[in-house]
Amino acid sequence: MTRDHDHDHDHDHDHDQGRDHDADPDRDPVSAPPPVSAPLPFDHPPRPLSQRLGAILWPSFFAAAVSTMVCFALLDPLTLRDMTFPHLEIGRETGYAIGFFAFWVATAASSLFTWILLRPASPSIVR
Repeated sequence: MTRDHDHDHDHDHDHDQGRDHDADPDRDPVSAPPPVSAPLPFDHPPRPLSQRLGAILWPSFFAAAVSTMVCFALLDPLTLRDMTFPHLEIGRETGYAIGFFAFWVATAASSLFTWILLRPASPSIVR
């Protein structure tokens, strides 16, 4: 046997024993990057559409109701009509309804933006 052949045999033996540190990904798990193709686990299954819509519309409904009560406790819808659209025939009840739906749209938009910002990251994004 030649000396070069013995050296190759020793290297193969080290590799069989798991001593080849350059090819051992388990050697340093902190600095080893995760495989790109491996999917990241979710902490929960995807939510049904009805649950997602309810999480946006239900709290915004309550916020709109409170906002409407506070607003129209201080302001009369007929006074607002006279200041903004005096040529339209809008009654008090219609003014309350318009105010409520305007508050509901505003608070639903706020809930929607919060939901968008709090969504989990896409599994295709590697951090």
